[in-house]
Amino acid sequence: MGHYEFMEKALEWAKVALNSDEVPVACVFVHNGEVIAEGMNDTNASLCGTRHAEFVAIEKILQKHPASIFEETDLYVTVEPCVMCASALRQLKIRAVYFGCANDRFGGCGSVLRINNDPSVDPPYRCFPGFYREEAIMLLREFYVRENSRAPVPRSKKNRELKHEFAPFDYTEYIESEEEFIELYGRQELHKWHDSVARKEHAKKRKTAPSVQPLN
Repeated sequence: MGHYEFMEKALEWAKVALNSDEVPVACVFVHNGEVIAEGMNDTNASLCGTRHAEFVAIEKILQKHPASIFEETDLYVTVEPCVMCASALRQLKIRAVYFGCANDRFGGCGSVLRINNDPSVDPPYRCFPGFYREEAIMLLREFYVRENSRAPVPRSKKNRELKHEFAPFDYTEYIESEEEFIELYGRQELHKWHDSVARKEHAKKRKTAPSVQPLN
């Protein structure tokens, strides 16, 4: 199985989470090409804010394996790990993390903080984003347009619309070269890399362009 197939399994569990009135985030841990644990958000049912998908799966793994197994294990998760989960993964010495969409509010792997590779006593780990990114985003949007009776202050969402537009994503923040991109995502997705490079070059030119002084 490849990266997309493992992420498909995570997405299946995210759909289960959505249908269980949980924030639709889910994951699978893969060791030697086999899924050794899966997890989905369980914060609403458990009334425990730390029961994120990663923690649920980690608990299952530690019941059967020594912590050293994480050094040769990869995580596939539908949404970028939050700061808390990113820190736990680093302490466990996870080998690599593959995620679907960015976590713009709480992301610990580049969107807000870079817990995965900032200076630390624990070894860093690589993160590879964008696997079924749009599908992961749509699951989150579906959840947030629904009524949530478990919210501390329930809000009416009858006027909210399910959007289908997606902002561009910068793969150059995570992927080191075009060759690496092709190896990870396939040549059929190469336009995403070229778009990222073009946007970055355009931003660089705008930043270095001399300002025009008004004529007196």
